[in-house]
Amino acid sequence: MQIFAGVGAGANPVSTVEYLVIAGGGGGGGYAGGGGGGAGGYRSSASFALSGTVTVTVGAGGARAPSASGSDTNAGTSGNNSVLSTITSTGGGGGGGIASGQAGKTGGSGGGGSGSTAAGFAGGAGNTPSTSPSQGNTGGTGSSDETTYRAGAGGGGATAVGGNASAAAGGTGGNGGTGTASSITGVSVTRGGGGAGGGYGVNGTASGGGGVGSTAGTANTGGGGGGNNLTFNNNSNGGSGVVIIAYSTAFDALTSIDAGLTYSVDTTTRSGFRVYTFTAGTGPITV
Repeated sequence: MQIFAGVGAGANPVSTVEYLVIAGGGGGGGYAGGGGGGAGGYRSSASFALSGTVTVTVGAGGARAPSASGSDTNAGTSGNNSVLSTITSTGGGGGGGIASGQAGKTGGSGGGGSGSTAAGFAGGAGNTPSTSPSQGNTGGTGSSDETTYRAGAGGGGATAVGGNASAAAGGTGGNGGTGTASSITGVSVTRGGGGAGGGYGVNGTASGGGGVGSTAGTANTGGGGGGNNLTFNNNSNGGSGVVIIAYSTAFDALTSIDAGLTYSVDTTTRSGFRVYTFTAGTGPITV
C-alpha cells in the first residue's frame, strides 16, 4: 500500500468525484474477413459519491484471434472489465473469425461479424449487460459474396454501431464504431472506438483508439483490435482500458493507493483539479 505523506483520513477528504471508466477492447477476428473487436464499455459521470476504501481495476484488452492450423481464422477474445467501486464497464466483444463463419461476440460494445462465402455474420450486441446510459453499441454485419470479396464488419464503439462490410473494391471491411470524447483530464481525448473490419481488398477505418488492418487497439483507450486482413499471426489485440477520477484541489489527495495499480496524478493540466489516471493493475484506493 502506498501512503501519501502528510494526508490523514478525515482531514478534508473528497466525497464526490467525476469519473471515466473504460474496459479493455475486444481482439480482432481473422483471417481476411475477420470482424473488428468491439470497444470496451464506456461509462462516465460528472458526480459520483466516493468514500472509504474501494476497488479500482483496469481491464486488459482481449487477445487477437488464436491460431488454428497455422492461420488465425478464429474469433478474437473479448476484453476484460474495468471497475471503480460499484461501477463496472464490460470488456468489448471479440471480432468474429472466418473459421466456419462467426458472429461477433457481445460486450460493452459488440465485435463485428465475419465475412463468409455463404452469408455475412452479424455483429455482437453492445451494452451487454445493459447500463443506463448505454456503455456501448452493436458490431456491424460482415459481407457475403464469393471468397475474393469477403470482408469483416467493424466493431461497435462508444458512440456508434460498427459499420457493415461490403463486396466493393474486392471486399471492403466495415468501419469501427466511433468513440466518445472526454475532457476529464483537461485535454479532449476520444476513446472507446471499435476496431475496423478486415477485407481482402480494403480495410475499414477506425478512430478513438480502434485498430485498423490487423493492428492492435491503442493502449488505455479501450479501442477494439482491427479485423485480420491478409496477415497471419497478426497483432490485433484490443487496447487496454483506463480508469480516471477527478475532483477539486480544495480536497485532500487520496489517502492511499495500492502498489498493484499503475497510475499518475496531475494537478496542473486541468486547473483547480486533481486528476488520477489509472492505466494498469487492480487494487484498493482509500479516499
